[in-house]
Amino acid sequence: MDNQPKRYIVESVTKAGARFRPSDWIDRISSWDATFAQHRLVYSQRLHPVMMNGQKVLAIEPGLKKNNRQMFDAVMQFIERNNLKMHVQYADGELEEYDPENDPLATADTD
Repeated sequence: MDNQPKRYIVESVTKAGARFRPSDWIDRISSWDATFAQHRLVYSQRLHPVMMNGQKVLAIEPGLKKNNRQMFDAVMQFIERNNLKMHVQYADGELEEYDPENDPLATADTD
């Protein structure tokens, strides 16, 4: 079985290597698809923060693109506009730099 693409991962670092501010941008973007339940914010399974190597990163699951294309496009525009480092993460955890011209998740089975 080959290693299938899993999701997009976005760092709090620009492609030039600068730390992106504000520091809470991941929580703010994640709240776009969150709900409010039992008096607290609950991040969705499609757009949420995760810890990776001790750093908070933004995880964008393929379901966001499939189920809410407008929100997915808005998130991608934010990432592009702010020149943020983005990767595709594979099932084994391997990260590959995101290339919009060769997006493995664009053709992956996301069911």
